[in-house]
Amino acid sequence: MALRERVVAFVEEGHSHRAAAARFRVSVKFVNDMVILKRETGELEPRRQGNGGGHGKLARLRDWIAVRMTAKPDLTLDDLVLEIAEEHQMTVHRVSVWRTLRSLGLTHKKRPASRRTKAA
Repeated sequence: MALRERVVAFVEEGHSHRAAAARFRVSVKFVNDMVILKRETGELEPRRQGNGGGHGKLARLRDWIAVRMTAKPDLTLDDLVLEIAEEHQMTVHRVSVWRTLRSLGLTHKKRPASRRTKAA
């Protein structure tokens, strides 16, 4: 934060972005980004990263998927992808379905782990 503040203050004193970049040993892009951030938000706090989650194609189908898996727990990923395509006219990749299942706390294991036999 201190570097961000010093860079923006240096530019606000009338120096160029290139001069600020050379003085503080940062890229010109960093200086540009900090000046824009200060202008847009009035602060120099880093913006949140990522999309926040829950905005994917399957977000609106989470409840349907949970109910479907409860009703028929032996469905495979491929079966679920086909059902989504048929019932919701939506093309999704099986990895997207897997991520949704994982976020719902459902795993691929169908039975509890067994105990290993002891080595002789």
